[in-house]
Amino acid sequence: MKKKLRYIDLFAGCGGLSLGLHNAGLKGLFAIEKSPDAFMTLKYNLIEKRKHFDWPKWLPKTNLEIDQVLADYTEQLKGMAGTVDLVAGGPPCQGFSMAGRRNENDTRNNLVSSYISFIQLVRPKIIFFENVKGFTQKFKKNMDKGREYSSFVENALIETGYFVEGRLVNFGEFGVPQKRTRFILVGVRKDIPHASKELAISFFNKVEENRFSFLSEKNLTMETNIKDAISDLLKGNGVGQSPDTKSFKAGFYIEPQSTYQILMRQGVEDTIADSHRFPKHRDEITLKFKYILENSQKNKDIDASIRERYNIKKHTIIPLDGDKKSPTITTLPDDYIHYSEPRILTVREYARIQSFPDSFQFKGKYTTGGKVRTQQVPRYSQIGNAIPPLFGEQSGLILKQLINP
Repeated sequence: MKKKLRYIDLFAGCGGLSLGLHNAGLKGLFAIEKSPDAFMTLKYNLIEKRKHFDWPKWLPKTNLEIDQVLADYTEQLKGMAGTVDLVAGGPPCQGFSMAGRRNENDTRNNLVSSYISFIQLVRPKIIFFENVKGFTQKFKKNMDKGREYSSFVENALIETGYFVEGRLVNFGEFGVPQKRTRFILVGVRKDIPHASKELAISFFNKVEENRFSFLSEKNLTMETNIKDAISDLLKGNGVGQSPDTKSFKAGFYIEPQSTYQILMRQGVEDTIADSHRFPKHRDEITLKFKYILENSQKNKDIDASIRERYNIKKHTIIPLDGDKKSPTITTLPDDYIHYSEPRILTVREYARIQSFPDSFQFKGKYTTGGKVRTQQVPRYSQIGNAIPPLFGEQSGLILKQLINP
């Protein structure tokens, strides 16, 4: 039997990419994630439930910052040099994101340098790096002398001894029911057999060519829309007590309405989906959402007349279109209104739009706000920050081919 290829997941979040790589047949060594909330979800699903990682004895199975790992375990990381097939994952994206306030001085942007240091120590055969679209765009304040962080990463990796190729990829073209464009970079260490710039480029060609057969095997299409993703989770299907928060109502399943739902529900016998807790909207909020659904263009931000009518100052409110793919979902659930019910989406509906199967259970708080919002990573944020597992799996299958051509 072929030995499974081994990888490390950096800035792993709740484990969306690791779940995809697991489904593609790779074996995790360990994952580094700073947030206790996100790590709790990853630990439950991928360490305890799926036994996915061969975690080294020297590294605690807990949330850790990459700089702490680099400082405390330098020798152990050096000792792994050349033995790791893949390092996957990219630094947190908030400082680069076009959805928020782009901030060139955001300290999280420094994690790009920490990422490079990790690669220089471990020297994996292949690198799979992901970040937001804004990662490829210069900061406006610094347009004359500034450059994109993507160029900085590419040049640093070339100097470290890698052939690299970076491109923007829309996950919606790979069966995910969401238009979500991200920067993907693949690096190939120059001293491995068959290494070349063309091999790094071939990842993008192969993952595109393979998507038709991949989706066909799963009985899916590229056109999966929001209704295909979540129509079995309507509040109108009936509600019961939420299993993990007794003061809230959660939704009952009905029969799957699409092949996508059949896939997402594999192995789940429960009558209520995990994390499918409905928000408690005040009556005036429900009426406002109902008006917006009836009087707004779907999948577009509400217009000025509706903002004026309800004195809405909020940056974004988008009523969703069930017959189309979702716009890129963020970490803020109140950015979107359900396509047919006057409410925001549940955590499980968010997860479906990101292609997390229902067997993947989320841990920690549902939402958070105020000053703690920057420190805590509740369930909605864990999902909004993740790489869709369905794309992670397709990537894993091609990365295996690059490592063992």
